[in-house]
Amino acid sequence: MGTLGYTATISLDGYAADADGDFQWSAPNGSVFDAHVARMGEVSVEVLGRKTYLLMQYWNSAPDGEEWSSAEQEFARRWQAIDKIAASSTLTAADLGSDRDRLVPDLGLDELQRIVDNATGTVEIFGPTVAAPAIRAGMVGDFHFFVVPKIVGGGLRALPDDVRLDLRLVEHQIFDNGTALLRYSPR
Repeated sequence: MGTLGYTATISLDGYAADADGDFQWSAPNGSVFDAHVARMGEVSVEVLGRKTYLLMQYWNSAPDGEEWSSAEQEFARRWQAIDKIAASSTLTAADLGSDRDRLVPDLGLDELQRIVDNATGTVEIFGPTVAAPAIRAGMVGDFHFFVVPKIVGGGLRALPDDVRLDLRLVEHQIFDNGTALLRYSPR
């Protein structure tokens, strides 16, 4: 049986994307990227919404003419080795990037619980929209927030507005660019 975690890179004011939908301000530097590579060692299943799933297709192979650093190569290797579930009613099987990927048109809480129950490691929800129902239901047992020292003033919130949780800090790290990793679990 696995565990359910939620990871988000967020602005200081709590947004995963700004009002224009942009999140380039959250791109990790070397040390933050290394933390993501290490974190991926615990993940056996990634659950993503449509936009995030399509964005992460980048890691299935290096673009033509582009060389990846050793950290990027390791992230890609780890990414390609995990199962991915695309929660989308608009994607089709033809949109899937590998045979390790599965399409779930309507990801309900019962289906998500089955995914977690059948996992051998961490099931990570990546994306605030797809994670919101699980957060509301109290299913998430581990929260990783990479807090970028930027205030974007609005956009897509990393956490749903209507949730109250009592969490305890279990890990923290400050990176050289001012980004803070805050890891919480429910009390």
